[in-house]
Amino acid sequence: MKAIAKNTIAEIDPDFVAGEIILIDKAFRKSSFDCVYKVRKTVGVKKVGHAGTLDPNATGLVIVCTGRKTKEISSVQDLAKTYTGIFTLGKTTSSFDGESKFDSEKSYEHISEEQILKTRDLFIGNILQMPPMFSAIKHNGQPLYKLARKGREVEREARKVIVTKFEITKINLPDIHFEISCSKGTYIRVIAHDFGQHLGCGAYLKELRRTQIGEFKVEDAFTLDEFKEFAKNYCLVPQLN
Repeated sequence: MKAIAKNTIAEIDPDFVAGEIILIDKAFRKSSFDCVYKVRKTVGVKKVGHAGTLDPNATGLVIVCTGRKTKEISSVQDLAKTYTGIFTLGKTTSSFDGESKFDSEKSYEHISEEQILKTRDLFIGNILQMPPMFSAIKHNGQPLYKLARKGREVEREARKVIVTKFEITKINLPDIHFEISCSKGTYIRVIAHDFGQHLGCGAYLKELRRTQIGEFKVEDAFTLDEFKEFAKNYCLVPQLN
């Protein structure tokens, strides 16, 4: 599976209508659909989609497919993902990240490095996750996050996910820096929340960056501005802002 990436520019002659896979480095506060919209406007092709949502508060790799390559979206979605980021101990939020207000606060000063590493080990391998209310999963046709914003909570079923790697790369309490490789459908926000629950002090996901999907790496990805500049030579229609 080949993709248009910064390190392959000299080797490719893209055909966005026939179909291409494009690596995009999504910026903070941008949605995955923003990436699709910008690529669609840039290349002048209607058939464009992304292969896996990344939360607006997260940054990193989003794979965008055009033309006939949109048929490969499901196979890309099935690939393993790698993330880096920060859990912050001592506080929780209803969304499990910084998107919502803090709703509890507890002391974390007594937490030791040994406790953190032992807790980390609980989240390696096959684990069960309860999907968060702040998610795009649908209940009776409506995304859960819309219900959550109305203060509603509905029953969900836990799902099995696989964490193949979970490294603690730095501890600077209350912040815990990590790198996680995991299967499709894993919510890093939920790992952050559950991690804090096991420690007894609570935690939320402070920062998240997706660094890899399968063999595709974020260091090979374009920012949207970089892709727009690259695509000028190949567009079928004038680019729209």
